[in-house]
Amino acid sequence: MRAAGARAPRSLTAAPVPAFAAVAALTAPLFLLVFVGYALSRWGRWPKVASDALSRFVFAVAIPAFLFRLMSDFPGQPPVDAMLLVAYFGGALVTFALARAVAAWGFGMDGVGQSIFGVGTVFSNTVLLGIPLAKVTLGDAVLPPMSLVIVFNALVLWTLVTVSVEWARNRELSARGLAKTAAGVVTNPVVAAILLGTAFGYTGLALPGFAAETLGLMSQAAVPLSLIVLGMGLAEYGIRDGWRPAAALAVVKLAVFPLVVFVAARALALPERELSAVVMLAALPVGANVYLMAREFAALEGPVAASLVLTTLAAAVTTPVLLSLLR
Repeated sequence: MRAAGARAPRSLTAAPVPAFAAVAALTAPLFLLVFVGYALSRWGRWPKVASDALSRFVFAVAIPAFLFRLMSDFPGQPPVDAMLLVAYFGGALVTFALARAVAAWGFGMDGVGQSIFGVGTVFSNTVLLGIPLAKVTLGDAVLPPMSLVIVFNALVLWTLVTVSVEWARNRELSARGLAKTAAGVVTNPVVAAILLGTAFGYTGLALPGFAAETLGLMSQAAVPLSLIVLGMGLAEYGIRDGWRPAAALAVVKLAVFPLVVFVAARALALPERELSAVVMLAALPVGANVYLMAREFAALEGPVAASLVLTTLAAAVTTPVLLSLLR
């Protein structure tokens, strides 16, 4: 399938029904795999230890192998416009501020709760869902710009929420906390695979045939297994606790954030490939990292868990709509 940038842009106000049907047909198997994972955990009674082991394999082996292989060809790809980082993270900061206002005025949350609510509206599920969706619907050409965002995503947003929470609690920042965040991001297998793959590509060397074939076989498992693992993870969460703030968070995440990023990308005149990448990333469901943040800072755990389920369910409809508009 061709990248979004290879097609003539269409009006965003009148996307034809066939375009929506085509994208829905492409994305339906992906969300069905999410449902398979959910069913295995919820009704198939697969133990949590199986889910944890499979998740560890996906994050530590399959996805890193896929990204290393992809990014080792990065020097031969068309150049990526680095302004996409400005569009994406600039849009994230604007949305974060708006979300904090919603949390404060709409739900009376304190500074810590506002911070978790805010980061939930801008931290997307870029790895487990973003990579498979982009590969199937937009093509491999859009993955290098997406990878650039993925590298900075965890670092920027973990730092943002850490600064916001520490300021809310103590009105001062901790260098130790920021250093710990940076170290954790750099040693993340996904980020490390992107960085190492890119560096290897610039050496001009080629992998031995057996190594390239092995990486290729592991890469083939990355897309389906990542979606099954996502579904298994969702089975651990419920939607009863704090569903009102969870619903508000979902609306901002799936509607406001993509719109803000789209406006920023258009204002910066990003090429169609980069525009498609950042808007799609912004429109993805809430990432599981936000739940880790909620537990780390002991705030909003129920609503965040509910938002993971709500946004993933809603994305089964909103993602085809968005992609048909971008096409």
